[in-house]
Amino acid sequence: MKRASFLAVGIAAALVLAACGEDDDSEPSAGDAGSTPEPADIRVWLTPDTIPVIGDYLKTTFEEQNSGSTLTIEEQPWEGLVDRVTTATTSESDTPDVVELGNTQASSFTFAGAFTDLSDMKEDLGGDDLLSGLVTSGTADDKLYAAPYYAGSRVVFYRKDLLAAAGLEVPTTMDEFVETATALKSANPEGVDGFSGYWLPGQDWRNGQALFWDAGGDWALQEGDAWVNKVDTPEGIAGLQRVQEIFTNASGAPKDGNEADPVTPYCAGQVGMFSAPPWVVGQLTDGIIDPATQEVTAPGCPALTTPEILGTFTLPGSDGQAAPVMLGGSNVGVPATSQNQELAKDVIEIMLSDEFQTMFAKQGMLPAKSSLSDQLPQNEANAALGPTLETGKVTPPAPAWGSAVEGGRVLEDLFVNIANGGDVEQLAADTGAQLDELLN
Repeated sequence: MKRASFLAVGIAAALVLAACGEDDDSEPSAGDAGSTPEPADIRVWLTPDTIPVIGDYLKTTFEEQNSGSTLTIEEQPWEGLVDRVTTATTSESDTPDVVELGNTQASSFTFAGAFTDLSDMKEDLGGDDLLSGLVTSGTADDKLYAAPYYAGSRVVFYRKDLLAAAGLEVPTTMDEFVETATALKSANPEGVDGFSGYWLPGQDWRNGQALFWDAGGDWALQEGDAWVNKVDTPEGIAGLQRVQEIFTNASGAPKDGNEADPVTPYCAGQVGMFSAPPWVVGQLTDGIIDPATQEVTAPGCPALTTPEILGTFTLPGSDGQAAPVMLGGSNVGVPATSQNQELAKDVIEIMLSDEFQTMFAKQGMLPAKSSLSDQLPQNEANAALGPTLETGKVTPPAPAWGSAVEGGRVLEDLFVNIANGGDVEQLAADTGAQLDELLN
């Protein structure tokens, strides 16, 4: 599929200037080739996953290397990110200079002509050392438009003391996991209101889909030139029924809530188990910190993160191997409408430097370069992470997935309806029909 060929009319019209630049092989630039760009304030949109100390390093390093220029990090919540990026990258006057997107969202923007071609930088950024899955997410027509930033997988965090008090053990199969989560909620050893044996908010398809995938379900597969949904297959329905079982019997999380903040319910004693990337342990210990103000927006609970209380394990699959959890991550790109192309590319170079990526690794996040994976901390959470890297899955790499499916909150709606007791077979059929239309 060629770039910009699938794009909705409104977005395509807004991006026509960038698309014309593609046609004549020109790129926006801050000046003539080889010239020093004029100083500017570079705006960088990053999600909360980039913790303040890493953001500070990016700002300081950039400003030291580019005298007279400044760098401002504007934190962008994951919620509604696709819509905000779509709007911002179509505005020459208000576009950020560097944008982070989830790997499942990036393809929509690369195919849409929203980002500048970074292919001539690829070798300098890491070449074959870059994580291939994230390179694919940021590539269109064999050109790199969004560079890998970091990757992440998910493990199960659990309260060792609560499992012991309930007479339960760490599960080794998916059936045992569902049974354990249900029994733990029923036991509720500390008698906490709103307690979850396994915390799964209603919108949390990113964690819930592991149960769907484990049963053999899939959102869509490419068959020829078309994307065909696999939601309303027997396997898909069985997987979604298992998700509903967790919602009904094991989770006390809000049926319309999202997964953005597991820290608050965990620290309130309301969570026996939950799934998250390993780096969340830092938030459990120190709280969630707003990088702009350095204020703690959700306090941590160090007393509940000691080795005697907090443990981790790999979500088990039906075959006893690791379940197919979502392999996530992020890509970073330079909007084609940015007026500071060369300075923005300097930011990308810092983000992909060994020094910057090593900082990510030491926070428990998979660096964008394979050679730096040995910098991950040696702890229980990262040990549990290892098996997921072989069995983990990604959402369909369809160009329209990010904008149409994630931007349209299709799976959030599906999971909320499942959480509220909807008919799974009918919901699967309806969602499958939506995907067939949206992805083609």
